[in-house]
Amino acid sequence: MAWLEQLPEAIVECQNRWELSLGQPFSDDASCSWVAPAVRRNGTRAVLKLGMPHMEAAHEIDGLRFWNGEPTVRLYEADSDLQALLLERCEPGSSLRDLPEEEADIVIAALLHGMWRTLPEKHPFRPLSSMLSAWTEETRAAREKWTDPGLVQAGLRIFEELAGASPDDVLLATDLHAGNVLRARRAPWLVIDPKPFVGDRAYDATQHLFNCQARLTAAPRLTIRRFANRLGVDPERVRLWMFARSAAEPRDTWTEDSHAIARALA
Repeated sequence: MAWLEQLPEAIVECQNRWELSLGQPFSDDASCSWVAPAVRRNGTRAVLKLGMPHMEAAHEIDGLRFWNGEPTVRLYEADSDLQALLLERCEPGSSLRDLPEEEADIVIAALLHGMWRTLPEKHPFRPLSSMLSAWTEETRAAREKWTDPGLVQAGLRIFEELAGASPDDVLLATDLHAGNVLRARRAPWLVIDPKPFVGDRAYDATQHLFNCQARLTAAPRLTIRRFANRLGVDPERVRLWMFARSAAEPRDTWTEDSHAIARALA
């Protein structure tokens, strides 16, 4: 893969340009990036991240600049060509996964309210519909692997219905879950790895909920309603987003089990 082949050279370039001392790369939860602790020349403790290019994270740098540390980590330096980011280091850095899920609900809701902002007329961010279009194309390309074509088609229809632009649209995190929230000193919790798109607030409930599998499996509608109410968004729109994603989002394997949540929400 070209990105992996070029990664060592990119690391050295960032290290020299930004005058960094680097530690051993973090091994946890870094499936699409190379991430390591760094110390700047002035002694500031930071994190160097080089992301693997992919559609959903294309505007991470722009998003971090827009949020400017509220409530995300701060961006010290960036190179869009290398997809390289020098970030504020969260310390102690433990994740929100350490808390019970019901307590994480409260933290996630507060963070999302801090991230949901209307945008100026000119901005670089893509509409949520662009991500859904890419997902739809990928899902349709796997048509022969579908185990329940009717369910998948229903999910794709709802993607299309929900994707339209609205005057109430805001900048979304789209991938905010407990693993992307870390303890810090500047604030109790800070967000990492946002994947910004402009769209419906109700969509931003979904990633956290999908990471609460036990609750979601045991009582999907109740779990959705409680979290939606905490966010102040329409529970029915969250249910529809959850159904569409669980029915029609691209995946490596299409099995009966992968549609269990969709069937419970149908």
